[in-house]
Amino acid sequence: MSTTILLSERTGPVKKLREQGQVPAVVYSSRMDSEHVTVPEKEIRASLKRNPHAILNVALPSKSKESVIIHHVQKDSLTGQLLHVDFLQIDMKEKLDTAIAIQFIGEAKGTKEGGILQVESHEVMIRCMPNKLPESLALDISTLSIGEHLTVADLKVPKNVEVLSDPETVLVTILGTQKLDTTPEADAQSEAATE
Repeated sequence: MSTTILLSERTGPVKKLREQGQVPAVVYSSRMDSEHVTVPEKEIRASLKRNPHAILNVALPSKSKESVIIHHVQKDSLTGQLLHVDFLQIDMKEKLDTAIAIQFIGEAKGTKEGGILQVESHEVMIRCMPNKLPESLALDISTLSIGEHLTVADLKVPKNVEVLSDPETVLVTILGTQKLDTTPEADAQSEAATE
C-alpha cells in the first residue's frame, strides 16, 4: 500500500484539467455511486510504473478514504498522454479477481541456439485476498529450447493465490528461425532454372 492519493472533484473543461496536470477519472463499485474525479498525472504515472495492478489508497472529494485498483487506463496512442483512468473500489475483506503481470526470469536456452522468444501473454487472471496480492508471478524461461513452450500451469503461484486463467494457455514459445537453403546443390538448381 502506498501513500494516499488525493482525488479532486471534476470541474471545468477536460482539456483545461489535463493542461493543469490532472487526469479525468471515475471511481466506481457495486456498493457506491460512481464519483467523477481528477487524479494528479504525476502520481498516477508513478503508480503505473511501479505496479499497474497495485492496490491504492485514495481520498475522495466526499472525504472518505477508499482502497482501489486501476481497472482501465485510456491513453493517447500517439502522444502517450493519459486521457482517463477508471478506479475500481475494493473491499479488503473480500477476495479480488484481477489481472496480474508475468515476470519472465532468465535467458531461454533456445534464444542462445538462434531461436526467437515469442511472448503470447504478459498477464493472467487471479483471485486472492487484496492484502495477498502479489506484484507479479514468476516464470523461469531459462530451460526453454527451440520448439518448446510454457503454459499458465508452469507459473510459480503463492499458496493463497488462485489462478483463474486456463492452465493450458501458452504464455511463451521459442520459435525456430527459417534458414534459406544455400547448399551448392540448391545453387546449381536455381542456376539451371534460370538458363
